[in-house]
Amino acid sequence: MAEMMEKTGREFLAQLASGAPVPGGGGAAALVGAIGAALGNMVGNLTTGKKKYAAVEAEIQQLNQRAEALRQALEKLVEADAEAFAPLAAAYKMPKETPDQAAAKAAALEAALDGACAVPLEIMERCCEGIALAEEYAAKGSVLAVSDAGCAALFCKAALQAAGLNVAINTRAMADRAKADRLDRQAAGLLAEYLPRAEAVYDRVNAQLGGN
Repeated sequence: MAEMMEKTGREFLAQLASGAPVPGGGGAAALVGAIGAALGNMVGNLTTGKKKYAAVEAEIQQLNQRAEALRQALEKLVEADAEAFAPLAAAYKMPKETPDQAAAKAAALEAALDGACAVPLEIMERCCEGIALAEEYAAKGSVLAVSDAGCAALFCKAALQAAGLNVAINTRAMADRAKADRLDRQAAGLLAEYLPRAEAVYDRVNAQLGGN
């Protein structure tokens, strides 16, 4: 499988738009989250070294380190999502004409669904980190780049919601309903906590810029 992050932006989008199995919504969510993390990091880099922000220089540098690590983690999750889909696609194609075949297919599907849920859940968790970083960048970063901090929060919010949908479509297919419910609750908890936080960043930045 070609490395997704090695593609040009045009190549990635063309493959996303095609009928190819990957990348899909999960990989796209991870990429959008990575863009959000990168935007936050940009705010930090536009803040460091400025006399006006000398009092928060050390804090901004720490934020920048976290944002850089987060972006790299989300880039890896673009790849991980594509890798997790391969066994799921293969499991769906398995025959089920005989009882043995049906049992083998059910077992393969359940195992593949575990992986297919794990990656978007991690994407969700990472996007929550991105929203938390955007909060700090919006509060402490250069006012000249505050709009980018707001954009960072919105990108991570969209990626968080998109990854949540990818969790939901896979838990719906799980035979182990107790596990599916647990995963659904985990995803719902992240959404409940971090969507309002992202909206609050947007509202604060929009008000700061004189928006309605």
